[in-house]
Amino acid sequence: MQKVKWKQINWEQAETYINRLQIRIVKAVQENKWRLVTRLQYLITHSFYGKALAVKRVISNKGKNTPGIDGKVWKTEKEKGDAITTLQTNGYRSSALRRIYIEKFGKKEKRPLGIPTMKDRAMQALQLLGLEPVAETLADTVSFGFRKYRGTQDAMAYGFSILCRKDSPQWILEGDIKGCFDNISHKWLEENIPMDAKILKQFMKCGYVYDKELYPTTDGTPQGGIISPTLANMTLDGMENLIKQKYWSNTKGTISVKNNEKKVHLIKYADDFIVTASDRETLKDIKEMLKIFLDQRGLTLSEEKTKLTSIHEGFDFLGWNFRKYNGKLIIKPSNKSIRKIRKTISEVIKENKTSTQENLIYQLNQIIRGWAEYHHSACSKETFSQIDHTTWEMLWKWAKRRHPNKCKSWIVNKYWKYHKGRNWSFKSDKNVLFYMNDMPIIRYPQLRLNTNPFMDVEYFENRKKNRDSKRRKAIRSNKAAQIGYYAL
Repeated sequence: MQKVKWKQINWEQAETYINRLQIRIVKAVQENKWRLVTRLQYLITHSFYGKALAVKRVISNKGKNTPGIDGKVWKTEKEKGDAITTLQTNGYRSSALRRIYIEKFGKKEKRPLGIPTMKDRAMQALQLLGLEPVAETLADTVSFGFRKYRGTQDAMAYGFSILCRKDSPQWILEGDIKGCFDNISHKWLEENIPMDAKILKQFMKCGYVYDKELYPTTDGTPQGGIISPTLANMTLDGMENLIKQKYWSNTKGTISVKNNEKKVHLIKYADDFIVTASDRETLKDIKEMLKIFLDQRGLTLSEEKTKLTSIHEGFDFLGWNFRKYNGKLIIKPSNKSIRKIRKTISEVIKENKTSTQENLIYQLNQIIRGWAEYHHSACSKETFSQIDHTTWEMLWKWAKRRHPNKCKSWIVNKYWKYHKGRNWSFKSDKNVLFYMNDMPIIRYPQLRLNTNPFMDVEYFENRKKNRDSKRRKAIRSNKAAQIGYYAL
């Protein structure tokens, strides 16, 4: 077998080749040519470029240094090159997952994660190259989770467009699927997912190892697998069409928003979703309809967490609170999200009681900037100021604890300094703490829902350019940015 030299791979050529095949898959799905889809998927999964891109994805993501049950990671060029040659679909056998548990915020129960081996991750990434164009073409237009060029911000912007008007729907069904990833029916997946059935079965039936014991997997797609989010999305696709068939149709069967007298809308992000309506009774009917839909897929709604809410009471979705105040819709960070960031900041400061100020600032800036970036398109200014104040109080206690015999002015002069227009900057010799309140509020443009990431490349490129231009304009008008206090 010929050895592959990792550095000599033409990645641009590889991406171009695979992208052309993916576009052909999209067109074949649109024309309902499923035999052609299968042949094109075969070309991708058996191509050198497909295998190379799959390995590249595995060694580039966040979990690249996290091994499976075999304890192996791919670090050297030789290991990466060898991985491409050993990535064969014929006779493929999946290894068991390494089971770990991570904590859920505010809950005693823990979330199970299944970590595949590097080879299994690469095989999942390879199969995903052929499956993703199908998934994107068949997906619900109002689905925003784990999809190309879509995210939580798009879901928020769409939610705002639905709920912001005076005549908008007043009632919301907050949907929560009980253990979605862990309970999806394997039988349903085998019958409905258009990919190599033998390899799909290997992914699903591989089992997991915990405390040196092997446990079988009879249901679900393991959380932690590269292909699992796409499989979960495809399982839940069809909810939008189900709702539209009943509430958006006229007597002739024509589906149009003009026929939507009950103001029924769906917003879906992975296994989290909301449904809007003009009255409670409609949502009760929709709830029963969705129960049947989910039961066919081995899933159930959580009765405790699934509830009906008025927009005037407000509801939480994806870390934000949606609520109308005197007829005006305000979207702001949820109380749960605020409690979580405060707890995280507090834990970091406590863990760094003896660390240098430089190291503490570095760790805090990563957390604070990330949270501010996530919420900068909502009504977050007041929240940003509150968290800044809380952070200052924590840092003051941190500083006082380090110097119990020093006076307040000495502590202030040591840790808080003048920096480009601000007197109270928590600053070391090389770094300065980022203040959330300096993050400009930038509204997120609404996504055109009927777009396909493989076909409408120009649209997404222009959208990104416009968004970046708007961002730069907002930053230039921000005082803190003008004086060079921070760089975004």
